[in-house]
Amino acid sequence: MPTPDDSRRLQEFEERLARAKRAQVPKPRGAAEHALVQHGWRMVTELVAGLLIGLSIGWGLDALFGTRPLLLVLFVLLGLAAGVRVMLRTAAEVQTKAQAAEAVGAQDKAGAASARGRAQGGTERQGKNEGQGEENRG
Repeated sequence: MPTPDDSRRLQEFEERLARAKRAQVPKPRGAAEHALVQHGWRMVTELVAGLLIGLSIGWGLDALFGTRPLLLVLFVLLGLAAGVRVMLRTAAEVQTKAQAAEAVGAQDKAGAASARGRAQGGTERQGKNEGQGEENRG
């Protein structure tokens, strides 16, 4: 037969178990992580598209002129170079946007801090002025 002490211990155990389960639940991913994944896929897609376009052009020209491997290899390399160039341009664009967002965030924090400082400074000045008035009266 369970005693009151057993039911109290069981309840404490269940509470500890519930806390442990809550601690192990993974946090949901934020929109920022999804945006980075989207940019990564965009860059991969641009690189593969450059390769495929170069491959298609090289294969077509080789079939047209009968120079089987030469133009294929040349245009695959050109497609790779174009894909890398576009990918680097995208990376620079993402970095510029991130720096701009960071600068705006820093300005917001600085603006809030200066507004807080002005509000506290105004209160301190008021207190000093009141204190001076009392000294003059006394």
